[in-house]
Amino acid sequence: MTSRRGSSQATHPNAGRRRRRPIAAAATLAALLPTLFSASACGGPADAATGSGDLTVMTWAPSGTGATDRPGMTALAEAIGRDINAKGGLHGRRLQVITCNEHNTSDGAKACAQQAVDAKAVAVLGSYSQWGDDFMPVLERAGIPLIGGYGLSQLEFSSPLSYPVGGGLPALIGGSGRQLVEAGCKAVALIRPDTPAGDNLLGYLGNALKPAGIKLLDVKAPEKSNDYGPVVRKAIGGDQQGNCVTSALGAEPTGNLLDAFRRTGAKNTRVASVIGSVQQSVVDSTGGDNGPLAGAFVTGWYPPESAKTWDGLRAVIRGESAGRHIDAADPGVQTTWVAYEVFRQIADRLSAAGRPIGNKTVTGLLDGGEQIDVGLTPPLNWSTTNMLPSTESPRLVNTWVTYQVVKGGQLTLDRPGFVDVRWVLTGGRPPA
Repeated sequence: MTSRRGSSQATHPNAGRRRRRPIAAAATLAALLPTLFSASACGGPADAATGSGDLTVMTWAPSGTGATDRPGMTALAEAIGRDINAKGGLHGRRLQVITCNEHNTSDGAKACAQQAVDAKAVAVLGSYSQWGDDFMPVLERAGIPLIGGYGLSQLEFSSPLSYPVGGGLPALIGGSGRQLVEAGCKAVALIRPDTPAGDNLLGYLGNALKPAGIKLLDVKAPEKSNDYGPVVRKAIGGDQQGNCVTSALGAEPTGNLLDAFRRTGAKNTRVASVIGSVQQSVVDSTGGDNGPLAGAFVTGWYPPESAKTWDGLRAVIRGESAGRHIDAADPGVQTTWVAYEVFRQIADRLSAAGRPIGNKTVTGLLDGGEQIDVGLTPPLNWSTTNMLPSTESPRLVNTWVTYQVVKGGQLTLDRPGFVDVRWVLTGGRPPA
């Protein structure tokens, strides 16, 4: 794939940040071990020996923590493994999928990574953890690539063994800014976490708004709160025509934020957000077309869940009882699906070339500039010529986003195709 730095938007035919500070104290590893590892429905206990003919991959995410839980990601990984094996495996080899609950702790994330090492995993696929600075060194020492991590830590966008499939929050918040420019906003307030990661988001949004001369108001908010009333009132101000508010707090606090927004009775301020903070389940739980998200702008990494390109994901979910635990509209679930589709293409190409499927051949193929197109993102290419010219986030190669809007209570495309925000992430100017 050639660099897309010269284009500001395009329609696809198939269609970095600083380290986040811990939000929970780390429990000791010894206390975690009894409950850390989960049994995989694809291959028995997670620590069981893998047959020599199997391909072992791993997916982890937090569960049962009460915050940032993503059990649907590991459930989908197991479902994908069962589906692949029911169809004969990958080129005659059984796919052993092991999953792990990282408990939203540093020790948990490192233990999950060590489990991947002990199981001789070919790759870690998908996965959600804010502890990349802790788990990536474990994978690096063993030469295990991370394909399609959710992107919550700086190392996921800088490690030579990380292959992100989306642009993380930087691309989303930059895209949100450009979406609001096109919507005609005159002033934008950003409600964001009062953290170093939140500081970075402010810079990306400022880059997106500056060429249009739009005023930006920084509204810091706690990551968790039962009362966002003061935050929302500050963001809305005088509720004037042309005022817009965008947020990036995560799905759980966004629900409380929207309740506060509804109580203000604001009529003129337009609402926007990013996928992950707003998804279809949040639209539904806040009243759909009768709620505060009616007409809201949402920036995403992928097409909305209603798109036909997600038919394969929906089919796997429908195909088994575990489907009731998996939300096809969840961006973590979608990212896991994209990661497994990328791995499937890698396996196909290595097998077609008569090469073994292992850590080194997988990373060698990706580093060699092979273009991977699964139809849910623009073609992905992790060659050096396609890297983002950024010391913090050089692995952020997919700088494309989708513009979505809530219509009829559903997230739908606001514009067909993908929009490239690479220039926003590098502090440049929009192409003429």
